[in-house]
Amino acid sequence: MGEAKRRKQLGLMPTIYPFKVRLDRDGRAEWLQGAPADVQPRLDKLMREGFTVGDAWDAEYRTLHVLTDYSGTRYDTQADLARIAVPRWRQIEGELALGGQPGQLLDSELPIEGGKVRLRERSTSFDGETWQPLIAPRDPQHMLRMLNTHPAFRLEGEVLGQYQADHWQAGRIDISPDLPDNAPEGLLEYLEELVGELHGQTPQEWQQLHAEALEIFEVEQAEDADTPPVARRLFFELRRAAPLQTPVPPVGGFGGLEVHLLDGMAYSPDGEVWHPYEDPEQTFENTLAPELAEFFDLNVVTVTVHADGRLEWDEDDDLSEDDIRQLKTDLLESTGAGDPAAWKTWTHQALTETFGEELNLPADADFPVPVAVRLDIPRDVLGDDNPLSQAYMESEVSFDGENWRDLYDEEIPEELLPFAAGQGSN
Repeated sequence: MGEAKRRKQLGLMPTIYPFKVRLDRDGRAEWLQGAPADVQPRLDKLMREGFTVGDAWDAEYRTLHVLTDYSGTRYDTQADLARIAVPRWRQIEGELALGGQPGQLLDSELPIEGGKVRLRERSTSFDGETWQPLIAPRDPQHMLRMLNTHPAFRLEGEVLGQYQADHWQAGRIDISPDLPDNAPEGLLEYLEELVGELHGQTPQEWQQLHAEALEIFEVEQAEDADTPPVARRLFFELRRAAPLQTPVPPVGGFGGLEVHLLDGMAYSPDGEVWHPYEDPEQTFENTLAPELAEFFDLNVVTVTVHADGRLEWDEDDDLSEDDIRQLKTDLLESTGAGDPAAWKTWTHQALTETFGEELNLPADADFPVPVAVRLDIPRDVLGDDNPLSQAYMESEVSFDGENWRDLYDEEIPEELLPFAAGQGSN
């Protein structure tokens, strides 16, 4: 005991906090035994981010069920998997270990700020009263064989969107296009944190991961490998959780959604010219990278909304009568076109959201109101029940009906320069 006490005083032994928590399907936590108030937030964060919820929990449980079911039952389709009932409740018992000497994590341990969490027991319940242990696969050969050959493990979740993340070494992270209004609370912060982890959160990690990315693509460019880039870029896809956890796991997950990396990683030595990691000899300017630009070009309908309520689109877009009806109904309602006061309010909001702190445009100011705005609308949202305002992006504005100002280049239109930040009161 004396030696253990001495090691603890020297900080060589961790401080242990036992815990017991129940999670429902949506991730709401009921603490049966928690940690002191000063460390409890770390456990709360782990419960939010370290355990699956919603569709992702369904996928985790059904994966374990399929891998441990030796009855011969076939699970080939999503309908087959949906017949596997999923418990609503989970109970997790473990220990939070803070401090002590760092070491390699075991399979039953999770990293946490300042220490680690040891998972002791996990059980499930359909009614919140009767509990059964959560059984994990014990035959690694059987598990690998199932993962590689079973058709159900090749099913994918619904794609919700593709995104570009630009990360500056100074810390700024821009994700485009914007997440939809109905995105889970905290998703943007999670994605920014994930991008930071993938690119490195210290100057040393930033440089090391950049050099490793060049090495992965077998690029022999010593100068690029030795010089930290000003910015890095990656692309990712948000999907609903697959019916089962797949052999190639997502790079991240949040609130029942999966994050999958796409091709097209790039870096920039100056923040303007970008070099693809797979072929640094190629360059492209500081716009949407070719992969994402191509995606938008192929899947976007551009609609011009006039202040007087007129709508225009390319005849080649081949819109159905239902599409046209939806465009007229949704766009006139969301933009206020045809109603001068509502139109002014909407354009004010659109411009201030686009330019942020660069534009000082008070709501009651007498500012130049655009006579028309062009909206880029993903084609695959036409026909959905959700309002188009959750999906469209303002791409151009015109103040005279002839000259158009591109909003993607992030430069304030000359008509609004008197309201640019730093120009004084107007």
